[in-house]
Amino acid sequence: MKKYLLPVLILLMSLLYIFVIPSEPHAVKILFKLIPMWLIIIYAYFQIPRIRKRHHLLLLIGLFFCMLGDGLLSWFVVGLSAFLVGHLFYMMGFLSKWRFSKLRFASIVPIAVYASFMGWELVHALIRDNNGSLIIPVLLYVSVISLMMWSAAMTGQLWAIIGSILFAISDSILSWNLFISDITFSGVFIMTTYYAAQFCMAFSIGTLAIHTLLVEEVEAPLA
Repeated sequence: MKKYLLPVLILLMSLLYIFVIPSEPHAVKILFKLIPMWLIIIYAYFQIPRIRKRHHLLLLIGLFFCMLGDGLLSWFVVGLSAFLVGHLFYMMGFLSKWRFSKLRFASIVPIAVYASFMGWELVHALIRDNNGSLIIPVLLYVSVISLMMWSAAMTGQLWAIIGSILFAISDSILSWNLFISDITFSGVFIMTTYYAAQFCMAFSIGTLAIHTLLVEEVEAPLA
């Protein structure tokens, strides 16, 4: 399969899952939910340049664990744990491409506001519904995805930043709909932002490599 056809196939299979595949039988629904992620992982692999570096593998592993989270989310804590591990790999990959600037560093402020707001609302909802056992896993997840967003911001790479923000939006809609109050068409919003986020993560593997080369070329004469 030609590499340039994969984005189109990913889009088509994502739309098929979101708008066409019925919720039952459940096994078929899960299968079609995973197909776009398998294609995204293949696409991510094709983005890796010949000279492979540590962050390429870390981001690829992150995609793999998120794919596991997709399949296991019926068992909420298990699926949440797989996604959490995926975010940790994303974060390690992005931190290995850290490029400090005061503006990027300051992004931790709005991210902290987001994390505090979501954490506050979720804790109150979990206590209200007698789901106190989920408070620690949920707060841990909010903290990790927030740090993942910040680590993406610190790369200065647009696609990594967009992917991390879309991922946070998708998870925020999911958790709000699940624990706080119903959101109309939540399934469509969750999955469209989710697949878009993962595609951006996959695409960022190649753009991070190009970004690194450009930075090294600019900095080399100054060394």
